[in-house]
Amino acid sequence: MTQMLLGISPDWIPTYDNFVAGKNIELLSALNLVLDESQTERSFYLWGDTGSGKSHLLQASAGKARAMGLSSVYARGEVPQAAQFVAVDDVELLDDAAQIVLFTLYNRLRETGGMLLVSGHMAPAKLSTRDDLRTRLGWGLVYQVHTLSEEEKTLALQQHAQARGFTLQAEVIQYLLRHGRRDLPALLGVLDELDEHCLRLKRGASVPLLKEVMQKMA
Repeated sequence: MTQMLLGISPDWIPTYDNFVAGKNIELLSALNLVLDESQTERSFYLWGDTGSGKSHLLQASAGKARAMGLSSVYARGEVPQAAQFVAVDDVELLDDAAQIVLFTLYNRLRETGGMLLVSGHMAPAKLSTRDDLRTRLGWGLVYQVHTLSEEEKTLALQQHAQARGFTLQAEVIQYLLRHGRRDLPALLGVLDELDEHCLRLKRGASVPLLKEVMQKMA
């Protein structure tokens, strides 16, 4: 509450630690080894439904690479310039020219020992990208990111609120899960708006305030 009254809201940064794994424990374990010196595979492809946590994991991986002193970059819907670690989110958004750039980048990173992490909504074989790029993405490690259950979403919401410095009562979480969108990023976005609303009013989070926020965001 002191933080709320002072208007202090700490930045929330995606990491492996604040990712609620659910059925993705094996995936999270594999990602933790991506930057290990013993890792010989140079590409990693994640696929899953919208809101399953792909962006969180790509950003967390890029952040870990940066913390290890590597040049690292994350991009969504575009292909950034080469770095030692490159994370490209939502490969379906790439146009033909960008797909060629990604194909070239893939080959370059394999030759130089860099790491490429890519995400998409479908398994590599079902992607509507260039044949050569689709084939390359299927050559590396491929994991599906499984959507969280209601209980796991509750835990994720509680952790997100704690990271921002406020507490969520059970009834607030239940109302959000019952009436909000199903994907986790949208739910977390509502929490961020609720936090800001509470800060302005200098009040604790409650169902009435949540309703106000959701009406404004509708």
